[in-house]
Amino acid sequence: MLFAVIAASAYAVDVVTKLLAVEHLTGEPPVPVVGDLLSLYLTYNSGAAFSFLTGHTEVLSFVAIGAFVAVLWVARRLRSTGWAIALGFLLGGVTGNLTDRLLREPGFLRGHVVDFLMLPNFPVFNVADICINIAAGTIILQAIRGMNVDGSRHEDEPRSDAAGEVDAS
Repeated sequence: MLFAVIAASAYAVDVVTKLLAVEHLTGEPPVPVVGDLLSLYLTYNSGAAFSFLTGHTEVLSFVAIGAFVAVLWVARRLRSTGWAIALGFLLGGVTGNLTDRLLREPGFLRGHVVDFLMLPNFPVFNVADICINIAAGTIILQAIRGMNVDGSRHEDEPRSDAAGEVDAS
């Protein structure tokens, strides 16, 4: 349930903020929000984060579809709060940017992602990007903690030696 609530909330916040950005920031110069630290500035990105792979939007669309399916597949085994948080943010973020790629100009699978949050000396980004980064950090934390998606810990698993013998102790 936590997974679904986080995914749906993250997706909704991303979609609503992008709609507001397009409505209010189109053709406008950067709008300072927190002095020189944070501004709102509308731009469209055909690439991935940091404009990586610009011009390969169709490839990025298929990668996002694959990530969407993979997260739903893994989520079937969720029994860990940390993993539910991580995968919820990941699904919400991936789905937010995928929606842009599917529905925005210049067309299906080639749509450009709406970005509007601008920090100094940093690429413009959006709420979906924030969610994906929260997910990445939470996934790293879960890995460090040794937590599996099903709630078990790595040290709870039987270990095998170099010869493949299982030590169940």
